[in-house]
Amino acid sequence: MRKPAVAALDTNPEPSAPRPKDSKIHGLLKAYIGLANMPVKEPELIQRIRRAASSGHQKPARGIGDDCAVLTVPRGHEILVTTDFSLEGVHFRREWHPADSVGHRCLARGLSDIAAMGGTPHSAFLSLALPHDLPQRWVDDFIRGFLKLAKRYSVTLAGGDTAQSPDGILADIIVVGTVPTGKAILRSGARAGDIIYVSGTLGASVATLQELRRGKKLRPSAHIRHFYPDPRIAIGKFLREKKLASSMIDTSDGLSTDLRHICDESGVGAVIEASALPSVPGDDGLQYALHGGEDYELLFTAPPARRIPRTIAGVPITRIGKITRGRHIKLQTPDGNSHPLPAGGWQHFA
Repeated sequence: MRKPAVAALDTNPEPSAPRPKDSKIHGLLKAYIGLANMPVKEPELIQRIRRAASSGHQKPARGIGDDCAVLTVPRGHEILVTTDFSLEGVHFRREWHPADSVGHRCLARGLSDIAAMGGTPHSAFLSLALPHDLPQRWVDDFIRGFLKLAKRYSVTLAGGDTAQSPDGILADIIVVGTVPTGKAILRSGARAGDIIYVSGTLGASVATLQELRRGKKLRPSAHIRHFYPDPRIAIGKFLREKKLASSMIDTSDGLSTDLRHICDESGVGAVIEASALPSVPGDDGLQYALHGGEDYELLFTAPPARRIPRTIAGVPITRIGKITRGRHIKLQTPDGNSHPLPAGGWQHFA
Protein backbone atom coordinates (compact mmCIF):
# COMPACT_ATOMS: atom_id res chain seq x y z
CA MET A 1 0.00 0.00 0.00
CA ARG A 2 1.22 3.52 -0.74
CA LYS A 3 1.82 6.01 2.05
CA PRO A 4 -0.36 9.11 1.77
CA ALA A 5 1.19 12.57 1.74
CA VAL A 6 -1.31 13.98 4.17
CA ALA A 7 -3.01 11.33 6.22
CA ALA A 8 0.14 9.87 7.70
CA LEU A 9 -0.32 12.70 10.13
CA ASP A 10 -3.93 13.81 9.62
CA THR A 11 -6.58 11.72 7.84
CA ASN A 12 -10.17 12.41 6.88
CA PRO A 13 -11.98 9.11 6.32
CA GLU A 14 -14.52 8.86 3.54
CA PRO A 15 -18.11 9.31 4.75
CA SER A 16 -20.77 6.72 4.11
CA ALA A 17 -22.74 7.58 0.98
CA PRO A 18 -24.69 5.93 -1.80
CA ARG A 19 -22.57 4.57 -4.61
CA PRO A 20 -21.98 7.39 -7.12
CA LYS A 21 -23.41 7.05 -10.57
CA ASP A 22 -20.76 5.45 -12.80
CA SER A 23 -20.17 5.79 -16.51
CA LYS A 24 -17.47 4.18 -18.63
CA ILE A 25 -14.82 6.12 -20.48
CA HIS A 26 -14.48 4.39 -23.84
CA GLY A 27 -10.84 4.97 -24.63
CA LEU A 28 -8.28 7.64 -23.86
CA LEU A 29 -8.83 10.22 -21.17
CA LYS A 30 -7.63 13.62 -22.34
CA ALA A 31 -7.53 17.32 -21.32
CA TYR A 32 -8.02 20.94 -22.02
CA ILE A 33 -7.73 24.39 -20.47
CA GLY A 34 -11.16 25.52 -19.24
CA LEU A 35 -12.54 28.28 -17.08
CA ALA A 36 -15.94 26.91 -16.01
CA ASN A 37 -16.86 27.08 -12.33
CA MET A 38 -17.64 23.36 -12.10
CA PRO A 39 -16.86 20.25 -14.14
CA VAL A 40 -18.50 20.18 -17.55
CA LYS A 41 -20.95 17.41 -18.31
CA GLU A 42 -19.40 14.00 -18.66
CA PRO A 43 -19.40 13.62 -22.48
CA GLU A 44 -17.60 16.96 -22.86
CA LEU A 45 -15.26 16.16 -19.97
CA ILE A 46 -14.22 12.91 -21.66
CA GLN A 47 -13.70 14.63 -25.01
CA ARG A 48 -11.58 17.38 -23.47
CA ILE A 49 -9.39 14.83 -21.70
CA ARG A 50 -9.23 12.80 -24.89
CA ARG A 51 -8.05 15.76 -26.99
CA ALA A 52 -5.31 16.66 -24.54
CA ALA A 53 -3.99 13.11 -24.20
CA SER A 54 -3.88 12.68 -27.98
CA SER A 55 -1.91 15.89 -28.51
CA GLY A 56 1.86 15.92 -28.79
CA HIS A 57 3.83 12.74 -29.38
CA GLN A 58 1.44 10.23 -27.87
CA LYS A 59 0.04 7.64 -30.24
CA PRO A 60 -3.39 6.41 -29.16
CA ALA A 61 -3.73 2.79 -28.16
CA ARG A 62 -5.86 0.58 -30.37
CA GLY A 63 -9.41 0.28 -29.16
CA ILE A 64 -10.04 3.91 -28.25
CA GLY A 65 -13.76 4.40 -28.44
CA ASP A 66 -14.34 0.73 -27.66
CA ASP A 67 -15.10 -1.08 -24.43
CA CYS A 68 -11.43 -1.94 -23.84
CA ALA A 69 -8.02 -0.66 -24.82
CA VAL A 70 -5.84 -3.00 -26.88
CA LEU A 71 -2.22 -2.97 -25.75
CA THR A 72 0.72 -4.40 -27.66
CA VAL A 73 3.43 -5.98 -25.50
CA PRO A 74 6.96 -6.59 -26.85
CA ARG A 75 7.78 -10.21 -27.57
CA GLY A 76 9.63 -11.92 -24.73
CA HIS A 77 8.22 -9.60 -22.07
CA GLU A 78 5.83 -9.94 -19.17
CA ILE A 79 3.25 -7.37 -18.07
CA LEU A 80 3.54 -5.45 -14.81
CA VAL A 81 0.30 -4.01 -13.39
CA THR A 82 -0.06 -1.74 -10.37
CA THR A 83 -2.92 0.32 -8.95
CA ASP A 84 -3.17 3.16 -6.42
CA PHE A 85 -5.72 5.52 -4.96
CA SER A 86 -5.23 9.27 -4.49
CA LEU A 87 -7.90 10.52 -2.07
CA GLU A 88 -8.57 14.10 -1.05
CA GLY A 89 -7.91 14.56 2.66
CA VAL A 90 -5.78 11.43 2.73
CA HIS A 91 -3.14 11.81 0.03
CA PHE A 92 -3.52 15.51 -0.71
CA ARG A 93 -5.32 18.69 0.30
CA ARG A 94 -6.48 21.28 -2.18
CA GLU A 95 -5.32 24.11 0.09
CA TRP A 96 -1.82 22.64 0.16
CA HIS A 97 -1.31 20.93 -3.18
CA PRO A 98 -1.77 22.62 -6.59
CA ALA A 99 -3.93 20.57 -8.93
CA ASP A 100 -1.06 19.89 -11.35
CA SER A 101 0.95 18.51 -8.41
CA VAL A 102 -1.93 16.19 -7.48
CA GLY A 103 -2.09 14.90 -11.05
CA HIS A 104 1.69 14.44 -11.20
CA ARG A 105 1.80 12.61 -7.86
CA CYS A 106 -1.14 10.39 -8.84
CA LEU A 107 0.80 9.01 -11.81
CA ALA A 108 4.18 9.07 -10.03
CA ARG A 109 2.92 6.58 -7.44
CA GLY A 110 2.25 3.96 -10.11
CA LEU A 111 5.42 4.71 -12.08
CA SER A 112 7.47 4.24 -8.91
CA ASP A 113 6.04 0.73 -8.53
CA ILE A 114 7.11 -0.08 -12.09
CA ALA A 115 10.60 1.27 -11.31
CA ALA A 116 10.81 -0.97 -8.23
CA MET A 117 10.38 -4.04 -10.46
CA GLY A 118 13.01 -2.90 -12.93
CA GLY A 119 10.31 -2.37 -15.55
CA THR A 120 9.48 0.05 -18.33
CA PRO A 121 6.16 1.92 -18.05
CA HIS A 122 3.80 1.40 -20.96
CA SER A 123 0.33 2.84 -20.39
CA ALA A 124 -1.98 4.16 -17.71
CA PHE A 125 -5.70 4.09 -16.88
CA LEU A 126 -7.16 6.93 -14.82
CA SER A 127 -10.52 6.93 -13.05
CA LEU A 128 -11.83 10.14 -11.51
CA ALA A 129 -14.70 10.78 -9.09
CA LEU A 130 -15.32 14.52 -8.83
CA PRO A 131 -17.67 16.59 -6.64
CA HIS A 132 -20.27 18.56 -8.59
CA ASP A 133 -18.96 21.94 -7.41
CA LEU A 134 -15.30 21.37 -8.28
CA PRO A 135 -13.96 24.22 -10.45
CA GLN A 136 -13.24 23.11 -14.00
CA ARG A 137 -9.86 24.82 -13.85
CA TRP A 138 -8.81 22.42 -11.09
CA VAL A 139 -9.62 19.43 -13.30
CA ASP A 140 -7.77 21.03 -16.22
CA ASP A 141 -4.65 21.54 -14.14
CA PHE A 142 -4.81 18.03 -12.67
CA ILE A 143 -4.86 16.50 -16.15
CA ARG A 144 -2.09 18.84 -17.31
CA GLY A 145 0.20 17.69 -14.48
CA PHE A 146 -0.69 14.05 -15.08
CA LEU A 147 -0.02 14.19 -18.82
CA LYS A 148 3.21 16.16 -18.46
CA LEU A 149 4.72 13.33 -16.41
CA ALA A 150 3.20 10.73 -18.74
CA LYS A 151 4.89 12.38 -21.72
CA ARG A 152 8.27 12.35 -19.95
CA TYR A 153 8.14 8.56 -19.69
CA SER A 154 6.28 7.87 -22.97
CA VAL A 155 3.24 6.57 -21.10
CA THR A 156 -0.03 6.44 -23.04
CA LEU A 157 -3.22 7.31 -21.20
CA ALA A 158 -5.30 4.41 -22.48
CA GLY A 159 -8.63 4.61 -20.66
CA GLY A 160 -10.39 4.95 -17.34
CA ASP A 161 -13.69 5.89 -15.78
CA THR A 162 -15.57 8.91 -14.45
CA ALA A 163 -18.12 9.36 -11.67
CA GLN A 164 -19.66 12.08 -9.55
CA SER A 165 -18.33 11.96 -6.00
CA PRO A 166 -20.64 12.77 -3.09
CA ASP A 167 -17.73 14.23 -1.13
CA GLY A 168 -14.15 15.01 -2.18
CA ILE A 169 -11.95 14.07 -5.09
CA LEU A 170 -10.95 10.44 -5.72
CA ALA A 171 -8.45 9.38 -8.37
CA ASP A 172 -7.61 5.76 -9.09
CA ILE A 173 -4.61 5.01 -11.28
CA ILE A 174 -3.62 1.77 -12.98
CA VAL A 175 -0.18 1.69 -14.57
CA VAL A 176 0.90 -1.06 -16.94
CA GLY A 177 4.56 -1.77 -17.58
CA THR A 178 6.71 -4.43 -19.19
CA VAL A 179 9.79 -6.37 -18.17
CA PRO A 180 11.75 -9.13 -19.93
CA THR A 181 10.30 -12.51 -19.04
CA GLY A 182 11.60 -13.80 -15.72
CA LYS A 183 13.70 -10.68 -15.05
CA ALA A 184 11.45 -8.64 -12.73
CA ILE A 185 13.19 -7.68 -9.48
CA LEU A 186 11.04 -8.99 -6.62
CA ARG A 187 10.94 -8.30 -2.89
CA SER A 188 11.67 -11.96 -2.18
CA GLY A 189 15.24 -12.24 -3.45
CA ALA A 190 17.27 -10.87 -0.52
CA ARG A 191 19.71 -13.28 1.14
CA ALA A 192 21.74 -13.13 4.35
CA GLY A 193 24.95 -11.23 3.67
CA ASP A 194 23.45 -8.99 0.96
CA ILE A 195 24.19 -5.28 1.24
CA ILE A 196 21.31 -2.79 1.55
CA TYR A 197 21.32 0.36 -0.58
CA VAL A 198 18.99 3.29 -1.16
CA SER A 199 18.85 5.93 -3.87
CA GLY A 200 18.68 9.69 -3.30
CA THR A 201 17.73 11.35 -0.02
CA LEU A 202 15.22 10.14 2.56
CA GLY A 203 12.78 12.31 4.50
CA ALA A 204 12.44 15.31 2.18
CA SER A 205 8.75 14.71 1.46
CA VAL A 206 7.62 14.39 5.07
CA ALA A 207 9.79 17.37 6.06
CA THR A 208 7.83 19.45 3.54
CA LEU A 209 4.56 18.01 4.86
CA GLN A 210 5.44 19.09 8.38
CA GLU A 211 6.02 22.66 7.17
CA LEU A 212 2.59 22.62 5.52
CA ARG A 213 1.01 21.39 8.73
CA ARG A 214 2.57 24.30 10.59
CA GLY A 215 0.77 26.65 8.23
CA LYS A 216 3.77 27.69 6.17
CA LYS A 217 3.11 28.79 2.61
CA LEU A 218 5.51 27.02 0.28
CA ARG A 219 6.51 27.35 -3.34
CA PRO A 220 6.04 23.88 -4.86
CA SER A 221 8.98 24.45 -7.21
CA ALA A 222 11.24 24.76 -4.16
CA HIS A 223 10.10 21.41 -2.74
CA ILE A 224 10.20 19.14 -5.77
CA ARG A 225 10.57 15.83 -3.91
CA HIS A 226 7.19 16.35 -2.24
CA PHE A 227 5.14 18.15 -4.89
CA TYR A 228 6.67 16.67 -8.06
CA PRO A 229 8.59 13.47 -7.20
CA ASP A 230 10.48 11.86 -10.06
CA PRO A 231 10.08 8.06 -10.19
CA ARG A 232 13.45 6.29 -10.41
CA ILE A 233 12.68 4.44 -13.65
CA ALA A 234 16.23 4.70 -15.00
CA ILE A 235 17.76 3.37 -11.77
CA GLY A 236 15.44 0.38 -11.66
CA LYS A 237 16.15 -0.52 -15.28
CA PHE A 238 19.91 -0.15 -14.77
CA LEU A 239 19.89 -2.48 -11.77
CA ARG A 240 17.89 -5.06 -13.72
CA GLU A 241 19.93 -4.83 -16.91
CA LYS A 242 23.24 -5.10 -15.03
CA LYS A 243 21.85 -7.91 -12.83
CA LEU A 244 22.90 -6.07 -9.67
CA ALA A 245 19.88 -6.14 -7.34
CA SER A 246 18.65 -9.25 -5.54
CA SER A 247 15.48 -7.54 -4.24
CA MET A 248 13.92 -4.09 -4.49
CA ILE A 249 11.02 -1.89 -3.33
CA ASP A 250 10.18 1.81 -3.56
CA THR A 251 10.14 3.90 -0.38
CA SER A 252 6.51 4.97 -0.56
CA ASP A 253 5.55 3.86 2.95
CA GLY A 254 8.77 4.77 4.80
CA LEU A 255 12.12 2.96 5.00
CA SER A 256 11.29 1.06 8.18
CA THR A 257 8.04 -0.28 6.73
CA ASP A 258 9.32 -0.97 3.23
CA LEU A 259 12.41 -2.77 4.55
CA ARG A 260 10.06 -4.95 6.60
CA HIS A 261 8.25 -5.89 3.39
CA ILE A 262 11.52 -7.08 1.82
CA CYS A 263 12.50 -9.00 4.95
CA ASP A 264 9.09 -10.64 5.29
CA GLU A 265 9.02 -11.73 1.64
CA SER A 266 12.63 -12.94 1.71
CA GLY A 267 12.53 -14.58 5.15
CA VAL A 268 15.49 -12.57 6.47
CA GLY A 269 16.41 -9.80 8.92
CA ALA A 270 18.46 -6.63 8.56
CA VAL A 271 20.72 -4.15 10.31
CA ILE A 272 20.54 -0.48 9.28
CA GLU A 273 23.35 1.94 10.16
CA ALA A 274 21.80 5.17 11.41
CA SER A 275 24.89 7.22 10.56
CA ALA A 276 24.82 6.03 6.94
CA LEU A 277 21.27 7.13 6.11
CA PRO A 278 21.09 9.93 3.51
CA SER A 279 18.70 12.03 5.59
CA VAL A 280 17.62 15.66 5.39
CA PRO A 281 19.27 18.14 7.81
CA GLY A 282 17.66 18.90 11.16
CA ASP A 283 16.92 17.35 14.52
CA ASP A 284 14.17 15.17 13.03
CA GLY A 285 16.21 14.06 10.01
CA LEU A 286 16.77 10.51 11.27
CA GLN A 287 13.11 9.94 12.13
CA TYR A 288 11.99 11.36 8.80
CA ALA A 289 14.45 9.11 6.94
CA LEU A 290 13.31 6.00 8.81
CA HIS A 291 9.56 6.51 8.86
CA GLY A 292 8.61 9.44 6.60
CA GLY A 293 7.68 7.80 3.32
CA GLU A 294 6.55 9.20 -0.03
CA ASP A 295 10.14 9.74 -1.11
CA TYR A 296 9.70 7.28 -4.00
CA GLU A 297 13.36 6.32 -3.85
CA LEU A 298 14.49 2.75 -4.48
CA LEU A 299 15.53 0.52 -1.58
CA PHE A 300 17.39 -2.55 -2.83
CA THR A 301 19.75 -5.32 -1.83
CA ALA A 302 22.73 -6.75 -3.70
CA PRO A 303 25.20 -9.59 -3.09
CA PRO A 304 28.44 -8.28 -1.55
CA ALA A 305 30.44 -9.26 -4.64
CA ARG A 306 28.40 -6.93 -6.89
CA ARG A 307 29.95 -3.50 -7.40
CA ILE A 308 27.24 -0.86 -7.07
CA PRO A 309 28.02 2.55 -8.64
CA ARG A 310 28.04 5.57 -6.34
CA THR A 311 25.61 7.26 -8.67
CA ILE A 312 23.11 5.86 -11.18
CA ALA A 313 21.38 8.13 -13.69
CA GLY A 314 22.79 11.11 -11.78
CA VAL A 315 21.26 10.02 -8.45
CA PRO A 316 23.48 9.15 -5.44
CA ILE A 317 23.35 5.55 -4.22
CA THR A 318 24.12 4.96 -0.52
CA ARG A 319 25.05 1.77 1.31
CA ILE A 320 22.97 1.78 4.51
CA GLY A 321 23.08 -1.72 6.02
CA LYS A 322 23.18 -5.46 5.63
CA ILE A 323 20.75 -8.39 5.39
CA THR A 324 21.02 -10.89 8.26
CA ARG A 325 19.72 -14.32 9.17
CA GLY A 326 16.60 -14.54 11.29
CA ARG A 327 13.69 -12.13 11.15
CA HIS A 328 14.88 -9.25 13.34
CA ILE A 329 15.38 -5.75 11.95
CA LYS A 330 17.72 -3.55 13.96
CA LEU A 331 19.04 0.00 13.91
CA GLN A 332 22.71 0.40 14.74
CA THR A 333 23.47 3.77 16.33
CA PRO A 334 26.81 5.62 16.07
CA ASP A 335 27.85 4.37 19.53
CA GLY A 336 27.79 0.80 18.18
CA ASN A 337 24.65 -0.30 20.00
CA SER A 338 21.75 -1.93 18.16
CA HIS A 339 18.06 -1.44 18.86
CA PRO A 340 14.93 -3.03 17.36
CA LEU A 341 13.62 -1.04 14.39
CA PRO A 342 9.83 -1.31 14.26
CA ALA A 343 7.89 -0.60 11.09
CA GLY A 344 6.93 3.00 11.83
CA GLY A 345 5.89 4.12 8.36
CA TRP A 346 2.40 4.38 6.92
CA GLN A 347 -0.19 1.65 7.27
CA HIS A 348 -3.84 2.05 6.32
CA PHE A 349 -6.36 1.01 9.00
CA ALA A 350 -3.62 1.06 11.67
